[in-house]
Amino acid sequence: MTKLKNKVAVITGGNSGIGFGIAEAFKNEGAIGVITGRNQTTLDFALSALGAAFTGIKGDVTKNNDLDSLFKKTADQYGKIDVLVVNAGGVVDGMPMAAIHDVTEENYDSYMDLNLKSAYFTVQRALPYLNDGASIILIGSSAAHRAAPGMAIYGAAKAAVISLAKGLSLDLLSRKIRVNALSPGSIDTPVFGKIVPQEQLEQVKQMWVDITPVGRQGLPADIGKAAVFLASDDSEFIVGTEILSDGGMTNISLMK
Repeated sequence: MTKLKNKVAVITGGNSGIGFGIAEAFKNEGAIGVITGRNQTTLDFALSALGAAFTGIKGDVTKNNDLDSLFKKTADQYGKIDVLVVNAGGVVDGMPMAAIHDVTEENYDSYMDLNLKSAYFTVQRALPYLNDGASIILIGSSAAHRAAPGMAIYGAAKAAVISLAKGLSLDLLSRKIRVNALSPGSIDTPVFGKIVPQEQLEQVKQMWVDITPVGRQGLPADIGKAAVFLASDDSEFIVGTEILSDGGMTNISLMK
């Protein structure tokens, strides 16, 4: 299991959910590096599970000073960075997703800052520390391709992230840095507890299972395996594109 042996990776939001699944998969393939997140408790828990391969740096990806500190500290400890996973995003704390008639300008800005603006500037701030030939993985979402109640802003932000994979790849061709998007479908993570009342949680999860052709929700490990591929030399001819890891939910219709 050495597809990423000695590659230095930075995974934003690697302290829980999909980000932790990616970090665990990277560790299993020999990678070393840094995970980052805003919550010190979950960061410490993730690091205890990952062992010595990864260190943690607390920070907020919506703050450019935190991003600058993240990459400088990583480079000081490990040298140049080989893989950047731009994963941090999702639900804004204290601001549930909502339909247009309930959205304020503050709500809109907060979701775009977390899910789009931070992705762009995470890449920009990382550039001085990335090796030529590095792999950048932007975490998109199947929400960019199909609408769901209350998710219009989030889906729009993730659609823009997928577009960034193309534009940034073009910008970085001279350095042979590949940028691709990896878009999960419904993944069983703690995020459901942030957006769904506890008494409805299992019902909502089952709803996603029912519309997923493979018959189950995804796991963080499923996204981790796909991310290993995009981070490794196995995908060196793949650039500026999107991989949908959603159990067929986007492209296959279940006729009932």
